[in-house]
Amino acid sequence: MDRNRKWVLGFGAVLLIILSHMTSALEVPLDLPQPPTITLQSPKDYIFDPRENIVIHCEAKGKPHPSFSWTRNGSHFDVEKDSKVLMKPGSGTLVIDISGEKAEAYEGTYQCTAHNEHGTAVSNSIVIRQSRSPLWSKERNEVLVVQMGVPLVLQCRPPAGLPPPVIFWMDNNFQRLPLDKRVSQALNGDLYFSNVLPEDSRPDYICYARFPHTQTIQQKQPISVTVLDMETLNETLAAMYNVTDFYSDTPEGERRPGFMLPVGATSTKMVLRGETLELECIAEGLPTPEISWQKDGGELPSTRTSFHNFNKMLKISDVNENDGGEYRCTAMNNLGTAHHIIKVTVKAAPFWISAPRNLILAPNETGILTCRVSGEPKPKITWFVNGVSIENAPEDHSRKVEGDTVILSNVQSGSSAVYQCNASNEFGYLLANAFVNVLAEPPRVLTPPNRVYQVITNNPALLHCASFGSPIPIITWFKDSQTSIKNGDPYVIHENGTLEIHVAQPSNSGKYTCIATNNLGIKENHVYLEVKEPTRILKQPEYKVVQRGMGATFECKVKHDPSLIPTMTWLKDNGELPDDERFIVDTDSLTIKDVTDGDEGTYTCIMNTTLDQDSASAMLTVVEATPTPAIVYEKPDPPTDLELTDQTERTVQLTWVSGDEHNSPTQKFLIQYEDLLHQPGFWVNLTEVAGTSTTAQLRLSPYVYYSFRVLALNHVGYSEPSQPSSQYRTNPAAPDENPSNVQGLGTETGNIVISWTPLTGFQSNGPNLEYKVQWRQKDVNEDWESKTVANVSQFVVTGTPTYAPFEIKVQALNDYGSGPEPEVVIGYSGEDLPSSAPDSVQIMVHNSTLAEVHWEPVPFTSVRGKLQGYKVYYHRERGLHETEGETEQQEEQVLTFSGNRSEGRLPGLQPYSVYNLSIRVLNSKGEGPPSQSKKFETPEGVPGPPSFLKIMNPSLDSVTLKWGPPEKNNGRLAGYTLKYQPVNNSNELGPVRVMTFPPNETSTTLANLNSSMRYKFYLSAKTIKGSGPSITEEAFTVMDTGLTEPPHPTSPITQSPHPPLHKAPPVGPAFGTVNTSVSEEGAVISWDYFGHHKNVYVEYSVENSKEDWKKELVNGSHWHMIKGLKPGTSYKVRVVARDPADPTVHKTDEVVVTVPAVPSRQVDIATQGWFIGLMCAIALLILVLLIVCFIKRNKGGKYPVKEKEDAHQDPEIQPMKEDDGTFGEYSDTEDHKPLKGSRTPSNGTVRRDESDDSLVDYGEGGDGQFNEDGSFIGQYSGKKEKDTHEGNESSEAPSPVNAMNSFV
Repeated sequence: MDRNRKWVLGFGAVLLIILSHMTSALEVPLDLPQPPTITLQSPKDYIFDPRENIVIHCEAKGKPHPSFSWTRNGSHFDVEKDSKVLMKPGSGTLVIDISGEKAEAYEGTYQCTAHNEHGTAVSNSIVIRQSRSPLWSKERNEVLVVQMGVPLVLQCRPPAGLPPPVIFWMDNNFQRLPLDKRVSQALNGDLYFSNVLPEDSRPDYICYARFPHTQTIQQKQPISVTVLDMETLNETLAAMYNVTDFYSDTPEGERRPGFMLPVGATSTKMVLRGETLELECIAEGLPTPEISWQKDGGELPSTRTSFHNFNKMLKISDVNENDGGEYRCTAMNNLGTAHHIIKVTVKAAPFWISAPRNLILAPNETGILTCRVSGEPKPKITWFVNGVSIENAPEDHSRKVEGDTVILSNVQSGSSAVYQCNASNEFGYLLANAFVNVLAEPPRVLTPPNRVYQVITNNPALLHCASFGSPIPIITWFKDSQTSIKNGDPYVIHENGTLEIHVAQPSNSGKYTCIATNNLGIKENHVYLEVKEPTRILKQPEYKVVQRGMGATFECKVKHDPSLIPTMTWLKDNGELPDDERFIVDTDSLTIKDVTDGDEGTYTCIMNTTLDQDSASAMLTVVEATPTPAIVYEKPDPPTDLELTDQTERTVQLTWVSGDEHNSPTQKFLIQYEDLLHQPGFWVNLTEVAGTSTTAQLRLSPYVYYSFRVLALNHVGYSEPSQPSSQYRTNPAAPDENPSNVQGLGTETGNIVISWTPLTGFQSNGPNLEYKVQWRQKDVNEDWESKTVANVSQFVVTGTPTYAPFEIKVQALNDYGSGPEPEVVIGYSGEDLPSSAPDSVQIMVHNSTLAEVHWEPVPFTSVRGKLQGYKVYYHRERGLHETEGETEQQEEQVLTFSGNRSEGRLPGLQPYSVYNLSIRVLNSKGEGPPSQSKKFETPEGVPGPPSFLKIMNPSLDSVTLKWGPPEKNNGRLAGYTLKYQPVNNSNELGPVRVMTFPPNETSTTLANLNSSMRYKFYLSAKTIKGSGPSITEEAFTVMDTGLTEPPHPTSPITQSPHPPLHKAPPVGPAFGTVNTSVSEEGAVISWDYFGHHKNVYVEYSVENSKEDWKKELVNGSHWHMIKGLKPGTSYKVRVVARDPADPTVHKTDEVVVTVPAVPSRQVDIATQGWFIGLMCAIALLILVLLIVCFIKRNKGGKYPVKEKEDAHQDPEIQPMKEDDGTFGEYSDTEDHKPLKGSRTPSNGTVRRDESDDSLVDYGEGGDGQFNEDGSFIGQYSGKKEKDTHEGNESSEAPSPVNAMNSFV
């Protein structure tokens, strides 16, 4: 007594020292020295399948990595000596290959040991046993005959297996026997009948045992049961006299209940703590009794109690000491009751109250190991050190053992070890390893740095600071690296260093720092806490009553933390939505189209985020569709109930309720805003959302007094605007942007105007908008000059040098700060007129119409502005063949050459002329002074066309031509060239004749021309440079008929500058003589044509008829054949010429063409010789065939082959000639039955049965074929009725006729 009290006092003295070491799940980082720790081991009782390898697990960790060894049945097990045993590398796990071996040899008790230089850990004792499924003992089951109403027990008595088998009763058809309150199976497998009925008679009551490990099923011999009533029993008693069992003790009739199981009034039951208590009572009686249960002196534990087997079994799970006592089962029917009391005793295998835990001790520290267990009976505790009983271990003065406690005082380096606590009683044992590791280690934080923890507002937050050190570090926490956190509301610092915030609020968000400290050092770690807004449903789905075939929409508007990604899920009756296109899930709604009865149910919307969720449900009821009036489509009603939520500086969420759609679905919503501060009364379109949505996230600008409204759009149009929302004012802020379109441009010499597009009031973001204008001359080392101006759009800087580049910036300002840093823009100050003219002007004349001018560009400084280019001024003074006063000076021409050019070309000059030229430089301000004028001359060129060409006085063989000189000689005129050639009626050109004339000659007469001929004339003038363009005319010489018609001149090759003043006089008609002729192919029409029309047609029509003229185009020819005319018919024909551009139509006189009739060429085939010869040959062939048939039919008697047939044994076998494959005639009967006979056997012989039928028996007129020796080889044409049924089923070959008919 005193000793114990002294120990308690001593223990209290060191309690504060050692409490800090009693942390749960203390882990030593694997990079530090540590004794072994068992991490994986097999269960204590291991039953193995003999068909598989035995695998006994043993895994451990430690530093250095431990080595492993085993004992079997208490002795060392040398793994290396057994080839069937393999230890996995780096592990203690054993793999035993039992294939081909007796598995019983490896049964036993195994224990694993893990060892390193710091200690030894041991596993549990693992009992290895082989699973067994023994056969049923042989027995003979006699037929059981019982009287109706008596109880009956069918014993199963299965073989003892390992583990025990699962029992069930079945019949021969492998159907489970039905169980009920009358018929039940007991825990031991027997089948109990409270009373038997006639329907219980059957010969196949079979008990089956299924062995789980081997997955085998054993079957008992079937038991036959016959149930007899009393009358039947008396009648069959003699017949059943030899039965071994006869149940007739109890008379037939009702009786009180009695217990079949358990037997007697009381029984006992022992159960271990933690197991499941199973009590059963099976009663007999008639009627079948009802079973009930109660515990005397106590209540049944409701949460752990269940009833089975029709109330015949009571189960209590997870038994504890309080479940001991007396349990009463009561059987009752209408004749009385029976009771049975089961006395339950609860024992307990050892169980942990406090298992020993690893100790990490610094040198000179003190620690304690406790091994607190309980059990019934009380367990015995034994301590071991490194697997050796502590009594036999080396003496250690720092160690003291007090029952279930080991105290270690002032430990020293090198005293690390593994302690084992073994607690055992008659029902089992517990074994625990706990190491003592003596280390000196500075702190380290094991929680990853910068970890972010996220929680929902009003939920607890746990911030971890797992650490390690020896001595064990002390943990302190700081918030935002400043505020020290102490234990107390709202913070709790747990023993393992975790910081808990009971109810997290947004204000708790931030950076947290944990600091681990011991006498060897200090270590800190940072983590972050984010407290999020909860997810909540703002508008829940509402109950809907919808007509069948209509649509239903459930809205589910949700508010959630913007930083969390939400997921909306819809359920129907707590299951997934049907996979149907009619179900449309949108962001915040569910739409069901064309509702059916099956859509009725409860719909639930669930909004999930990574941290929380919210849900809401609504019912959908589907009703019968009622006749509806004609659908009227109208604009939707305006939305209502506008609400602003989730308000921030730059965003707000707007929600609304949609109005009546008026039978037209809403396509979209338009959201507008009014800026009551800057533009009151003016509504601006902000954004649009889909028609299925009723919420929008709006982006806002600072310093705006917002008011929102919503319009709905369907296919009819927009609704009226909703009522404005409540006003939402955003706070002022510095400008987000600077003015745009910043420019710098000088308007006068010595200034630069800086301009920009001002910000709108909406863009100002705050009051008192101003602009800071900054400028400085580029590439000059000067500071920025600046000026702050009011809300204007330009600023003028004066006193600037001429056309100098400036860097410009314009920045927006208001009372709340400046806009972003503006971009630099380059501008230029004002320009002045250029001060100098181009120099060194040079002109190069390339030809009579083109010259090239060169000059020296002016210095850039003299441009005094932005160089636009150079202007070249030039004009023609006179022609070289003219004096200065003889011609009028022409208008000056100007060519501008852009950019910094030094040359240019002057096209379009007039040949043989004098030009004057000067050049000026050009900038944006204007032109500079002109250069010195330069004169140049152009050389001669070819002249222009003669001014006119007239054709006069045409005669039979001559015409007179007259012309005028060119308007532009372009040089000294050297003469004229005349070319002419004839043109026939097909516009083909004849040979060209050329004549030349001096420059002073302007007319000529051409003689010796052909009469009635069209000629084409070309006239051109020439200088020493060559001939110029020609002027062209055409004319006809006069025809000798005296008839004249004006010629039709064609267009000239080169059009004369003035129209001809004279046309040639008429020279004849357009058409000449028309000739006709008729051939077998058609009518040929020919003619002469002298006109110019391009489209010539031959038209024809039947004479003396009112048919329209038919026409055929015949351009380019003077004859045409008309085909397809009807013989014996007269036609009127004419030739017509017409031109779409000329209303004049030329046509010939009508001529008559008669197509002669053609005699018939049909031949009478009956009169042809070849046809007569063919018919005679056919008649002769038919006659010969008839004669042959007649001779064969009347021949009579037996065929010569008859003798050979008699020599054969089988008339059914008919020979067939193998070499040529010929056959006799085939039956043509409609049913296509198989023909008699088959191929001759390979030896060439034919057998004959008793039949003496001759060939005549098979029908007359058979065209058989014969070999050279006279033997018959054909098939008979079967006619006899019997022949179609004789034995040909397997022997005869298929008939070729039948084979062919099979394709029909």
